[in-house]
Amino acid sequence: MISNERPSPFARRTFNSQPRPQVQEDTIKSDKVQIERKTFLFALKENPRGRFLRITEDVNGRRDNIIIPATGLDEFKRIFDEMVKAANEKPAAPEQ
Repeated sequence: MISNERPSPFARRTFNSQPRPQVQEDTIKSDKVQIERKTFLFALKENPRGRFLRITEDVNGRRDNIIIPATGLDEFKRIFDEMVKAANEKPAAPEQ
C-alpha cells in the first residue's frame, strides 16, 4: 500500500451502519460576512428539539460548523462582547 492510500486518522468514522434520519430544520433568519479569506454564515434555525444558531466558517470550500442552542445565546453574546472589547483595547505600555 502506498502511503497516500492509507485512510486518514482524521476521516469521519461511522459507528452505526444505519444512516441518521434527516431532521427537518426551518431557517428563521440568516446572514453572512466575508472577513479576509473566510466567509462566515450565520443561520438561526429551528427543529423539533428547539432553536439554535449555526455558524459556518467557509475557507476555500472547507466548512466547519458550531451550533449554539438558543438557550445559550445570551451567555455567548456576553463572552463575545468581552472578547471584542479586549481586542479593541490598546496594549499596555511595556514597563522599563
